[in-house]
Amino acid sequence: MSRWPAALDQCGISDPSLRRDYSSQRTMVRRFAAAEYIAVRLLLPARLHPSVVAAVAFMHETDNRIDTGESDARLAALRSWDRTVTAAVECRGSVEQPMLRALADTARRHPFMAARVRDFLDGASVEVAWNGFETENDFQAYVDGYSLPALMLTASLLEPPSQADALKFQDGCRTLIEAMQRTDFLADLAEDAAEGRVGIPRDALDRFGLGTEDLAHGTGDHLPAVDRLVTAQARLAGTALDSCDGLPRLVEPELQPFLDTLIAVQRLRLQDVERKGSALLAHGARPKVSATVRLLGRQYLTARSRQRHSSESTGVRR
Repeated sequence: MSRWPAALDQCGISDPSLRRDYSSQRTMVRRFAAAEYIAVRLLLPARLHPSVVAAVAFMHETDNRIDTGESDARLAALRSWDRTVTAAVECRGSVEQPMLRALADTARRHPFMAARVRDFLDGASVEVAWNGFETENDFQAYVDGYSLPALMLTASLLEPPSQADALKFQDGCRTLIEAMQRTDFLADLAEDAAEGRVGIPRDALDRFGLGTEDLAHGTGDHLPAVDRLVTAQARLAGTALDSCDGLPRLVEPELQPFLDTLIAVQRLRLQDVERKGSALLAHGARPKVSATVRLLGRQYLTARSRQRHSSESTGVRR
């Protein structure tokens, strides 16, 4: 793992105040998304670390601003935040927040990022309005409107240069985030049901004779039906994940271990969801830390091995 100052150097960030801005975001991301931060630092080229950190910090800050309160208040908060972010990215006026200064600098270094930020802010209104889904089509619209733009904030930094491959990559990211979002909603069943809304479409609940109110109770005669529901939803997520196996091969070789790991971590999460079944109503789901650490270690060693072989091959050609 390269040192953080070296990553800033490789990204061309030399201004001392800007380096402090990025470093403050790094501290925050390392605190609230430790596993993801370690994966980025271990498995992505150092030149991408600052930009990924800035994008993740922005997404986290946006979620915090729109995640609590009544719908009208959250929408007002989003509109205000939208204006502030847009002004920063478009370099209109002074920018007070270190996070937005880092984001604006990232958008200057990666011109496509401004459009990704715009897509994400537009999609955030979908999250604010979310109150559950009537049908599978409603779930798919949520993925298109909010989940995918959120993923592409960081995934676009890995996008292949070829237009044909870029389109395939975007399609693959859409399939991946569908699997991730479905798994998230399963893992969050207890928390969401307590708020009177869940991420499983009501027509899917109906097929198993369940209602949202049933999912707010961790005991009762409905648990076998919940087991069957979780199995069916997990199968859909698993099918989507299986379709993503070729996604890492679309990007540059040095980026492939990170995507391999991202997909593998989702498999761990899905396995934990399936294993818990109706127990999700009492406890959330997350893979064991030890399993995630072992996975990161294996992928890091694989990445280092690929780098050595690549260097040796280059030396032979010379």
